[in-house]
Amino acid sequence: MRRNLVTAGLATALFLVLAAGFLAIIGQPPVATLLDLVLYAFGDTYSLSESLVKAIPILFCALAVIVPARLGLISVGADGQLYLGALFGTAMVLWMPAAPGAILMPAMLLAGAVGGAALSLVAGGLRARFGVNETITTLLLNYVGVLLVNFVVYGPWKDPANLGWPATIEFPPGATVPGLFGTRAHWGLALAIGLAVVLHVVFASGRLGLRLRVLRENERVGRMAGLSFARMVLLTMAVGGGVAGLAGIIETSAVQGRLQPGLSLGYGLTGFLVAWLSGHSFLLAVPLSILIGGLIAAGDTLQLFAKVPASSMTILLGLLFAAMLAAAGIVKKRRGDA
Repeated sequence: MRRNLVTAGLATALFLVLAAGFLAIIGQPPVATLLDLVLYAFGDTYSLSESLVKAIPILFCALAVIVPARLGLISVGADGQLYLGALFGTAMVLWMPAAPGAILMPAMLLAGAVGGAALSLVAGGLRARFGVNETITTLLLNYVGVLLVNFVVYGPWKDPANLGWPATIEFPPGATVPGLFGTRAHWGLALAIGLAVVLHVVFASGRLGLRLRVLRENERVGRMAGLSFARMVLLTMAVGGGVAGLAGIIETSAVQGRLQPGLSLGYGLTGFLVAWLSGHSFLLAVPLSILIGGLIAAGDTLQLFAKVPASSMTILLGLLFAAMLAAAGIVKKRRGDA
């Protein structure tokens, strides 16, 4: 715990120095702009809600990466799984739009999880059966998820009433994830945090977590103990994909209100970075996701009011990730020297 606090403090200091230097180079007042970033991210109820809206899919995607990582697998397919979850969940809504919310909502969420898990299991099955590298297959399968959604919204699921806009019908109230306290933030946040806690308990202290650690550290020893590496590959990839699928259908339902292109704003890649920076910790991924979501939301507002170029926020995100990596490396080296 103390190490994490030291790393977080050092990363914050490094980021402030790097960000101030960058803002000065592009002609923005460093102190005022950094204060505006904090204000626009967490300064009032509206800013906080917008930050949480961005953080929710990032957190889901981070959890989707961390689950297979506990077995030593590197999955970069959260974006594709997110899209396929949105596709399957939307199919459930279109199949029974008049069903009561008590039936439609759970069915929609379950279908979304199944969609994400199905795409992830393609890569998992290839790894388990043929030893195909899951990093490559999950990366390529991202395009499958995106293109399948584009196909249905431009084709068979396109609502004629949209006047040419590629999107499905608007989701009925029974299939709309409700907001939190009258804001744009929604109950997907509670679900994501709850999942983080449950996954932490199951994978950190349960028998499953122990089995994954044994197989990750020495697959041969695990097999001698009667553990199946292939079975665990399928399990972790399915669970991870299911979590990413939830991100997709919840984003579609709560934020977009219908299935349409451009569902993910790079949430999968951002979630992968959050997972890596958290040290594959389910609990640490929660505050990191909120921090990154706040920076993204603040960037949108800064672009509007301070005329800061949109590309500047991408650079600031990169500087934040670099500061976190540098801080972790410095703390690790000092502990090693000690």
